[in-house]
Amino acid sequence: MKSGVRVIRFKELKERVGYSRMHIDRLEKNGKFPRRIRLGENSVAWVESEVDDWISAKMNGRGGATADVVLATAEA
Repeated sequence: MKSGVRVIRFKELKERVGYSRMHIDRLEKNGKFPRRIRLGENSVAWVESEVDDWISAKMNGRGGATADVVLATAEA
């Protein structure tokens, strides 16, 4: 039975978010990035949907600042 949950390894994660392994580690430890799951003794991955949700939240969070810049430019 297929669960529909897809996991991504670091190489794909780095392509998506552009962060180094160390920066992702720091964000995870501070609760600001989805936690990895252990696949084996020397293997980890991230749940794709959790990473996608994190990216979406980052995109939604930039709306206010971008709108302010646009308004300030239009008024000048």
